[in-house]
Amino acid sequence: MTMQQRNSVSYPHEDVAIPGTVVTSTAAKALAVLRITTGLVFLWAFLDKTFGLHYATPSAKAWIHGGSPTKGFLSSVEVGPLSSTFHSMAGDPWVNWLFMLGMLGIGIGLISGLALRITALAGAAMMAMMWLAEFPLAQHTSTGHPSGSVNPLVDYHLIYAIVMVVLAATYAGNTWGLGKIWARLPFINRHRWAL
Repeated sequence: MTMQQRNSVSYPHEDVAIPGTVVTSTAAKALAVLRITTGLVFLWAFLDKTFGLHYATPSAKAWIHGGSPTKGFLSSVEVGPLSSTFHSMAGDPWVNWLFMLGMLGIGIGLISGLALRITALAGAAMMAMMWLAEFPLAQHTSTGHPSGSVNPLVDYHLIYAIVMVVLAATYAGNTWGLGKIWARLPFINRHRWAL
């Protein structure tokens, strides 16, 4: 069987090889650890904001007790061209639901290794919105005070977005995750964008 015939009946992500590149077993495990720990960051944020576990969110401000997971952050935006837009969105139920479902979905997607392309897209979009809200390019707030930005070029939002893209691009869900099972589902096999 020629390589072309073999590739036509197999899953492309399992057989693709680029000359001079290799993902070793150790590298695959390191990517799996990165995937799971990044997923735990998002899942923990969801759990803390939902139940008020007394880390970033006190119990009285928990989502299940009527608190808003977005009001405090978005209403305190003091920099950037979209600050008034974020103020108007702060605490809206649709914003709360979208934010919390995003945190939960990204966390579960990363931890399980399922739908990493969709997870990376959603995670990068969320990180872009949060980057705009903190707007690290600004040295001063709208009141003239120092913004607290320590690096206008690279911040943690960009790092998280890049991490998620790398995890999706390297099929990091296949090691210690459900990525291979997901890839074999008939719908996913026909719609490879959903890997």
